Amino acid sequence: MTNPVLSIDNLQTHFFTRAGVVKAVDNISLSVNAGEILGLVGESGSGKSITGFSILGLVDEPGRIVGGSIKLSGEELIGKPEAALRRIRGGRASMIFQDPMMTLNPVLRIETQMIEAIRAHEKVPRREAWQRARDGLAQVGIPSPEERLKCYPHELSGGMRQRVAIAIAFLNRPEFIVADEPTTALDVTIQSQILAEAQKLCRENRTAMIWITHDLSVVAGLADTIAVMYAGRIVENGPAEAVLRSPRHPYTSGLIKSVPGEHLVGQRLFQIPGMTPSLLKLGEACAFKERCAYQDDACSAAPPISMEGGRACRCFHPLRADTAAQSGGAAKESAP
Repeated sequence: MTNPVLSIDNLQTHFFTRAGVVKAVDNISLSVNAGEILGLVGESGSGKSITGFSILGLVDEPGRIVGGSIKLSGEELIGKPEAALRRIRGGRASMIFQDPMMTLNPVLRIETQMIEAIRAHEKVPRREAWQRARDGLAQVGIPSPEERLKCYPHELSGGMRQRVAIAIAFLNRPEFIVADEPTTALDVTIQSQILAEAQKLCRENRTAMIWITHDLSVVAGLADTIAVMYAGRIVENGPAEAVLRSPRHPYTSGLIKSVPGEHLVGQRLFQIPGMTPSLLKLGEACAFKERCAYQDDACSAAPPISMEGGRACRCFHPLRADTAAQSGGAAKESAP
């Protein structure tokens, strides 16, 4: 077995506020291999984006990584000086943001931004950097890349700007990329094209990627493995097909039942009852127990992590194929 490109072990990222300590990321462990895409899935506020920011050292006060390990190709990132992290960001590791304008400077041409992104990490002639920028745009399906290089960001459509952001992320052939819901604001047709291009680039360049999303339908055809996050913790992970076909955690099952495509026309959409708990008040108990149709007294303690067939589930009552099929109805009956 090859060593993972990215290895996260018991990562803890806390925010120290006047109201108390928010455990945004609470002892999570993940690994991603070369050329592999891991889908990190969960509701808004579950800690997905903070996990991505933590990996690249982008968490600002009042947030702080307080424990754990993040290794990129065996090299520890936590504790590195900011200057060393800047050399890694954009070179060995990159991030694709939800809003491409967080990546693109509105007052600089695309070619200027892409050339500077290359020359910041490699000493190459400007002409060679320009050629790589042009080839990068062509790789993500942008027509007439020479013309697009001369454009300012505002002259491009939203989908085109996001393709440029993806091209920039892959420019320096990084070992690892975090994609933070980069297709959320795009229409379905453009979204599917970008997903296919991202998957192709990861395979060709052997780049490891974490794709962060709240939409299971996005990762269904994209990810090799899926990690489901809830209230700062990983509650289930494993091969994508197995997790989607036979979820073991009631929360994962609820997310799958909530996908609109799972319902007949005119049928009421399923929703998981209740709300995500405050991260200020979490103890060792299962954070999902107040919303779960299977909860009992045992759930007031820290749930065990069961391992089976390359899958992990943090639950006292992991579902099997028969109960997973019924979990939507059981949860629906408990909804107000």
